[in-house]
Amino acid sequence: MSKPTRLHPRNPHQGRYDLARLSRDFAPLQQHLQLNPTGEHTIDFSKPDAVQALNAALLKHYYQVAYWQLPPGYLCPPIPGRADYIHFVADLLAGPEGVPTGKQVRLLDIGCGANLIYPIIANRSYGWRCVGSDIDAVALKAAQLMIDSNATLSGQINLRRQTDSQHILHGVIKPGDAFAVSVCNPPFYSSAAEAAAANQRKRSNLKQAKSPQQRNFAGQQHELWCPGGELAFIRQLIAESVDFASQVGWFSSLVSQQRHLKALETAARQAGAAEVKQIKMQQGQKSSHLLAWRF
Repeated sequence: MSKPTRLHPRNPHQGRYDLARLSRDFAPLQQHLQLNPTGEHTIDFSKPDAVQALNAALLKHYYQVAYWQLPPGYLCPPIPGRADYIHFVADLLAGPEGVPTGKQVRLLDIGCGANLIYPIIANRSYGWRCVGSDIDAVALKAAQLMIDSNATLSGQINLRRQTDSQHILHGVIKPGDAFAVSVCNPPFYSSAAEAAAANQRKRSNLKQAKSPQQRNFAGQQHELWCPGGELAFIRQLIAESVDFASQVGWFSSLVSQQRHLKALETAARQAGAAEVKQIKMQQGQKSSHLLAWRF
């Protein structure tokens, strides 16, 4: 089965998924395997259960995470692209001696969700200590169960709830905190209708247009859309980052729409950022960008 191409060189998810091997490591994946027209193993990417089983298998095989289970309907992100984000962020932190590793490096994930993907990959790849924040109590409960159920994650990731929906960083970053970097996967869409239309296009591409109401990667409302979409969200993140300039080395966010990059870079520079970087990430035909800034 074809896999994303042009991934970061340190990303372990290169080439093709070895689904037979993954299903040996994670038996529940076996029931989702099927053959494509060329006789290769694949899964039905339109089915959330199949996608979740694949993610669980990848996390067990590559990151030694034995238990990974999401509440129904919560965002189940594609792991190769999320891993790319972390590896490019690691490049931002690299010095003459290379990428820093170990618990002295702290990462903040804004909107970690129930899936906890960024902290898991960051900790298991580089040994960084992570803090994940989210506004959703159900998501945080599921994420905490994940941490408690895996010896590899216990004591490595802490969770914080954002109790004020009007803020992103305020109420999460505490006095005395110091983070090398913050990461964020913002809600991309500006409305439920826009999110639904995008989902329909995706399902049509998967030739599964009969069930437009079902998302193969799922997602709760706050995970998918907010007023003003990613442009408004990241602008607010930039504005709030000014107040924590001395506590975070690099701020960053995923940007799905290339057309938003110029306005967001301008916003960061106007906020006083000393350095702003745009990093393109490519997985097959799909591209996204990472915006990073520091003061």
